[in-house]
Amino acid sequence: MKQLRKNHISILTEAKDWRAAIELSGQLLVHSGAVTEQYVESMIASVEDNGPYIVIAPGIAIAHARPNESVKENALALAIFKEPVAFHSKENDPVDLVFSFSAKGDESHLKMIEQLSMFLMEEEQVNALRNASTIEEAYQIISKGDEGNE
Repeated sequence: MKQLRKNHISILTEAKDWRAAIELSGQLLVHSGAVTEQYVESMIASVEDNGPYIVIAPGIAIAHARPNESVKENALALAIFKEPVAFHSKENDPVDLVFSFSAKGDESHLKMIEQLSMFLMEEEQVNALRNASTIEEAYQIISKGDEGNE
């Protein structure tokens, strides 16, 4: 997943709620210039409008919004929360891994999502990611798990 850079990973203690969790994950994209603040607001609005559909598996959310002018590049970010956050998903709460992705076009993100999905299907890797204590460790887990998926 070339779009996930070290500066797009954060290990945090907690977030006060799901909105803050998305905000913290999305800010990783804002700080690198991949998106503007408007995109983060759009990710939050999407969940407000559609419910917690972004919580795709136990403990895992993939925040995103439709491609628009606030996206400057395809990118992926990850916020790992040591205290899981309630997203009000009946099946998959609470969430401790919040990925955020941005895509410039309707199909440009499909390869990135495919690679992320393959990584997330490996329970051992996901658990290692949850237990990562440093950004470097998390980055290495994802990079190692990504070998062969490029």
